Amino acid sequence: MSKAVRGNRSDKTDWKKKRRQEYLEMKKYRYYIFCEGQQTEPQYFTGLKRLIEDNPIYRDMVLIEIEPCGAETMRIIQRAEDYVKRNHIIKGQIWCVYDKDSFPAKDFNGVAERAAALNQEKKEMQYYTAWSNECIEFWFLLHFAYYISNNHRTEYIRFLNEKFAELKIGKYQKNMKNIFDVLLEYGNPKLAVRYAKRILKDGSGKTPAETAPATKVHELVVELAKYLPEEINANTFVIIIALCALYRGKREFSLYKAHIGVIRM
Repeated sequence: MSKAVRGNRSDKTDWKKKRRQEYLEMKKYRYYIFCEGQQTEPQYFTGLKRLIEDNPIYRDMVLIEIEPCGAETMRIIQRAEDYVKRNHIIKGQIWCVYDKDSFPAKDFNGVAERAAALNQEKKEMQYYTAWSNECIEFWFLLHFAYYISNNHRTEYIRFLNEKFAELKIGKYQKNMKNIFDVLLEYGNPKLAVRYAKRILKDGSGKTPAETAPATKVHELVVELAKYLPEEINANTFVIIIALCALYRGKREFSLYKAHIGVIRM
């Protein structure tokens, strides 16, 4: 290969890196979401991302990158670390979305432990875990009911199929492209968040593997919901955010109001 060809390729690579860096600098709020699955979790968060991108206020300020990993537990956070290093990411929130399924408790708990260790290194870049025990379908079913029975994941899918049939909206599929829209329209995200928080509170002091059934997917949903268009916030997520803010304290509540406007309690 001639030096000229190598030089042209190097220049092109440098140009792409420069353009990406310029693009990132435009984004004040940055989220990198690493999903265990190739379809279910990415499809859900892509639906949420699409609505945020429809909001002219935050469209150019919020970066959401969704990475389907096709990997489980500890391999997900390893993928996230590799991605951060490879792309020279220095700020933002790194979220790992994964299920317990039948994986060992030490691996399932290990993701949160590794995230806590990484968070000691850089304050501008923090790792978060949005786990579900046993599966993300537990988060989905909370949109329809308060559920605390620690059943096998197949029972959660059966519940969703029965609910979808009752609503006459077809059958639940793990690769549904419109799963976020379906849950938003036919489910109740406000109650889902409330139920998820209540279940976690009841399991306080337990490890993720010991807390079953349970999920922390709602924490990522609430974090991103503040960037939704105002009409969706008003109808669906405003009360969620207000409740979560009050739960955390008045100081954070004022920050939420700055994002979504005045909230009347």
